[in-house]
Amino acid sequence: MIVFKAFLRVLNKCKIPVIMYTAFLIFFAGFNMQTEDSSMSFTADKPTVLIINKGENEGVTQNLIEYIEKNCDTADIKDEGDAISDALFYRDVNYIIYIPENYREDLLNGKNPEIEIKSTGDYKASYAEMLLSGYIKTANLYAGGAGSEEELIDKINQTLTKQAEIKITSGIDTDNLSRATFYYNFANYSILASCVYVICLILSSFNQEKVKNRMLISSMDYKKHNRILLLSNSLFAVLLWFLYVLLSFFMVGNIMFSVHGIIYIVNSLVFTICALTIAFLIGNLVNNKNAINGIVNVAALGSSFLCGAFVPVDLLPEGVLAAARILPSYWYIQTNEVLKTIEEFNLETLKPIFINTGMVILFSVVFVVISNVASGRKKLRNS
Repeated sequence: MIVFKAFLRVLNKCKIPVIMYTAFLIFFAGFNMQTEDSSMSFTADKPTVLIINKGENEGVTQNLIEYIEKNCDTADIKDEGDAISDALFYRDVNYIIYIPENYREDLLNGKNPEIEIKSTGDYKASYAEMLLSGYIKTANLYAGGAGSEEELIDKINQTLTKQAEIKITSGIDTDNLSRATFYYNFANYSILASCVYVICLILSSFNQEKVKNRMLISSMDYKKHNRILLLSNSLFAVLLWFLYVLLSFFMVGNIMFSVHGIIYIVNSLVFTICALTIAFLIGNLVNNKNAINGIVNVAALGSSFLCGAFVPVDLLPEGVLAAARILPSYWYIQTNEVLKTIEEFNLETLKPIFINTGMVILFSVVFVVISNVASGRKKLRNS
């Protein structure tokens, strides 16, 4: 009880760092979610096309011009001197279509007339070329079998107005799952930084010379002392985890009430326990309070950058990810990344999650063992 009371007194002095790391999580997670929301909208960017018709503007020729004008922005530039070449060079137009003089007659007679074009070669010009090619192929296909020009135009328009029906085969809410994944990935930094900073400060207070001397002459076994501190720190870590989970319900939304949300929560709890053991180990090895900020940067910031908490995992080089496997953050974040792709839960889809979670638990056990060994040797040296 004495150790626990002392723990609470020191913890009360560490409120500012916890608030700061929590604010980081809220700000950056919220900013990313707003960015994703705004990026989901799509506005078509039409190419600018110049049509130079050398023939008569009627019948199938007129229909071709109307089709291009409906799907593209058209420019009005006189065919004089270098005006057209300049417009193409300065990207005032992306695509120029030269309709030959006898296009209409040749098409109706099944001669497959050619249309000359000039292009900037960019993606807008490619889209214009796709539209023109589609029209020409459709017109040539029906030209021989159409009874009249009106029938030909009707068949062309009916074919070109048909659009493929798009069906969403995935039943998962990809938007909200991506939001949840980013939130819990970034929580890797906040959880690890808070645990390492606060717990290292607490343990360094217990490792002060006067406190250590009192512990050495007491009858309390060092293992029992470590267990009490570990349980006390566990209380702090669980409360911190609960706070971040509560925030996720507000920031992510209803997806947290699903099976996906439950696994996100459980995965974050397992990692919080691992972060606790990491902090406990570092706190037993380092007694200098001035070095804690540097340790936080190495442990929390370093692992977060390497493992994909800040930068999407898909953008990280394979070499970086291979090196990150030695860190528990990698396995925690991998679980979050797998979760956002799962549609149905079964043994096959859950297998990677079991492996990742098992690795995080294994890291936790290793850290506890090393911490007990280091603490025991330190006491033997000081006795």
